[in-house]
Amino acid sequence: MHIDPDLFDPARVDPETVALNEQLERLSANLPNPIETGIAALREARVKGRGLFGPIVRSANGVNRTIPRPGGDLRLRVFTPETVDGVYLQFHGGGWAMGAADYQDGRLEEIAQRAGVAVVSVDYRLAPEHPYPAPADDAEAAAHWIVENVVAEFGTDRIVLGGSSAGAHLAVTAMLRMRDRHDYTGFAGAILTYGFFDLSLSPSARNWGDRMLVMDTALCRWFANMYAGGADLTDPDVSPMYADLTNLPPALFTVGTLDPLLDDTLLLATRWSAAGLSAELAVVPGAAHGFASAPTRDGEMAREHTDHFIAERVS
Repeated sequence: MHIDPDLFDPARVDPETVALNEQLERLSANLPNPIETGIAALREARVKGRGLFGPIVRSANGVNRTIPRPGGDLRLRVFTPETVDGVYLQFHGGGWAMGAADYQDGRLEEIAQRAGVAVVSVDYRLAPEHPYPAPADDAEAAAHWIVENVVAEFGTDRIVLGGSSAGAHLAVTAMLRMRDRHDYTGFAGAILTYGFFDLSLSPSARNWGDRMLVMDTALCRWFANMYAGGADLTDPDVSPMYADLTNLPPALFTVGTLDPLLDDTLLLATRWSAAGLSAELAVVPGAAHGFASAPTRDGEMAREHTDHFIAERVS
């Protein structure tokens, strides 16, 4: 896998992305520091529309439903277009501690329409109230239910799964568990957007420092430890960076060069390729963590790339 070093040239950064980063730094400075206040204040800011990416807007086209899981029901948020070529199983981001299945309805509905897939978003349990293995158990339960019911529910057997940040981590965890615990390796593809794959901290996360551009080193470590709940951070079920990656599907990896989690993507994509798997890598000059949600040219191109990849994998 070749990574063009010119992608790291500051001259390659889109001016819109530079402006977005300046805005994100200002907003980050004004948000509660959850390490000091606890996660509740940051969750409240998100609910009230004071988060980094604005207010939560829900769509009337989203359908809430529940599926069984050990210990209780698991809530899903579903968008179904008129023509369904496949299913996209989505895990939201938020450091395993924030967010919900219905916090990004507009984007989920966009994926459904552009890619021709039923989008199923998972409301997994959140840390610190429910640390590992609870979120991973929920991701596995959702993936297993989809595999068992996809034809009856949606009339197709083509499944792509994925997410961003912590959601990308849970997507890989679900794929690994489906392979190892249920002997299933039939996923059509994976969307892995600036994922957090090494909870012991990859070199870029360790070396980032205290520049608060969405996240910094201390926040990466805090989220990782909150999720792990004392578990071994190098256990492959906790950090998929350490896992055997054989028999996993083609994946699209997306990350910006100004993301503390840059190496998580570069290293896992390289390991994916080394395992004989198809790994498509999109590295965006100067983009920060979360950029694919922003109304910039780089953000829109990342979203279009994602939608095209999903559509290709289910066609």
